[in-house]
Amino acid sequence: MRRASALGAAFAAFASVSLGWAPSAAAEDVQAKQWYLASMQADQMWKVSTGDGVKVAVLDTGVAETPSLKGQILVNEVPKSVSYHATEDYGGHGTTIAELIAGTGSGGGLKGLAPGAKIVPYRVRLVGLKGSEEQKTPEVDQAIRAAADTDAKIINMSFGGYVSVKQEAAINYAVSKGKLLIASVGNEGEEGEGSVGYPAGYPYVVGVSAVDASGTVTKFSSYGNNVDLAAPGLDIPYWCDKTLRSYCDAGEGTSQASAIASASAALVWSAHPDWTANQVLRSLIDTAGRTWKKDIPSKYLGYGIVRPRKVLEDSGYNPGPADSDPLGKANAAGGATPSPSGSVPAPSQAPETPSGGETVAAESTSKSSDDSSTLWIGLGAVAAVVVIGGGAFAVKRARSRA
Repeated sequence: MRRASALGAAFAAFASVSLGWAPSAAAEDVQAKQWYLASMQADQMWKVSTGDGVKVAVLDTGVAETPSLKGQILVNEVPKSVSYHATEDYGGHGTTIAELIAGTGSGGGLKGLAPGAKIVPYRVRLVGLKGSEEQKTPEVDQAIRAAADTDAKIINMSFGGYVSVKQEAAINYAVSKGKLLIASVGNEGEEGEGSVGYPAGYPYVVGVSAVDASGTVTKFSSYGNNVDLAAPGLDIPYWCDKTLRSYCDAGEGTSQASAIASASAALVWSAHPDWTANQVLRSLIDTAGRTWKKDIPSKYLGYGIVRPRKVLEDSGYNPGPADSDPLGKANAAGGATPSPSGSVPAPSQAPETPSGGETVAAESTSKSSDDSSTLWIGLGAVAAVVVIGGGAFAVKRARSRA
């Protein structure tokens, strides 16, 4: 669902609205188009965990209370210093992300992967706001710090921009508070390696790329050394615009992938409330679908495609040390172009029909799989198969990340 560059190209301007009406008739079969729910065996996972007890801070364009989000938005838990119009979505982007994480599916709306989780909404200053609205809306670093001081466990950031000293300091603060930070890597894959934006590029932030229904990294998905995990991000319904009257089909963006990764973390954390952010992330890394060596992340899929079911079904899983960063990110945020004065990030998902096409996904070093439900998909020259949940996801060969 991309129209604007995640690294600063103009994003359509939206006015602020506060809407709560039901989706149109076009949304009646929207859940049937959420193909990844079946692939990830969501129905089976929900017998173990729905994300209950986990709060996810969504930093975005605002989160409106749609029928699917009725009772799911904890606006009273947003610190007053950053609560400006938190439930007024100026683009439809934030509401889509929230529904993909924790929507109940009521009223024919999107069903979240973690429907038992709750959303703490933060309307932040992204490309698209102007004038007094822009001035009154909190900056990203302010929202990160505010969320860090709450009991929200996960902070989802489905947007991208340039490196910012304030943002990195706020992220380090949130990490010190035990938060798990997850962000979309951006939709600039066609620009080549190194196109991953920020905040995904910061140390300690989990950068998520997007895959299609075959498990192949999407053509638009940014890639490079800051991709840590991958999740579904193509052909997923989304709110068409700020009016929130209907959904559009075939959305694409690493924004959706980030949301699904955050929901996956919520499922695991709900089942293991005593784990730390490091342990939750380690479990997702350990069980991610991949056909290459575990300790050699791919430039395209990182450590692999999220499979929370593999954690939930293993009652004896050992999450490892509580205080050790499983990413081991020692790299600094340097090397990126500093943000120009007055510039703001842009959502990494925007309404547009996908351009189609695929690129290489990840280096395959083995064709083995420990999942008995693995199936082959006829996609031509396929190197190997990895599995999200119980579904088969073919992965094409590519270079591994250095």
